[in-house]
Amino acid sequence: MSDYVITQPAVPSVAVSHSSARFPIRRVFCVGRNYAAHAREMGKDPDREPPFFFTKPADAVIPASGTVPYPSATNDLHHEIELVVALGGGGANVDPGNALDLVWGYGVGIDLTRRDMQAVAKDMGRPWDMAKGFDASAPCTPLVPASTLGHPAGNAIWLDVNGARKQEGTLDELIWTIPEIIAALSRLVTLAPGDLIYTGTPAGVGQIRPGDTVSGGVDGVATFTLVFGPQPA
Repeated sequence: MSDYVITQPAVPSVAVSHSSARFPIRRVFCVGRNYAAHAREMGKDPDREPPFFFTKPADAVIPASGTVPYPSATNDLHHEIELVVALGGGGANVDPGNALDLVWGYGVGIDLTRRDMQAVAKDMGRPWDMAKGFDASAPCTPLVPASTLGHPAGNAIWLDVNGARKQEGTLDELIWTIPEIIAALSRLVTLAPGDLIYTGTPAGVGQIRPGDTVSGGVDGVATFTLVFGPQPA
């Protein structure tokens, strides 16, 4: 007999490449403005900002395939392609030199953003959680274990909308490297197995419309193609 007063919610998880096993998701952290060109297109100076983070609910992660629901309450949904880091270890105040030891594997995700809602929240000095952390806001490919993949470094990252290239860059353009991201985040919270980190997006973020086909990937890690559903009535 369960000790819970309601039915226990399912544990959010993401698929593992070439396996029937799944990776359980504890928390989802996202790094803001971690490519210099993207920081500039957002009107910020990439040479002066330390890394900053925001979160998404664990159950915002959905497969980066098939049809993705177009969210309510926006007329300006934006795509942000990102390398996703999955942690198999944890800790606080992690040394950058040891940070990669915590990584279980990698995937490719999209940080979907209600840009119009975010802009209003920023102008009014309000939190912009609902601009980032809505349902199905973090599509992700199956994860590839680091034990077979290694640790991506200079790989190309790209995203197309309806066959037209919108975002492209390489992982060596990250302002803060993966070990530095992990170390910085671990000084703010104690990391744990099951945490996902969306590591930032290159320049070229832009609008997605209902019915658009979006494809993207990180060379050598994973690729995806998905279609956005109709706008809610």
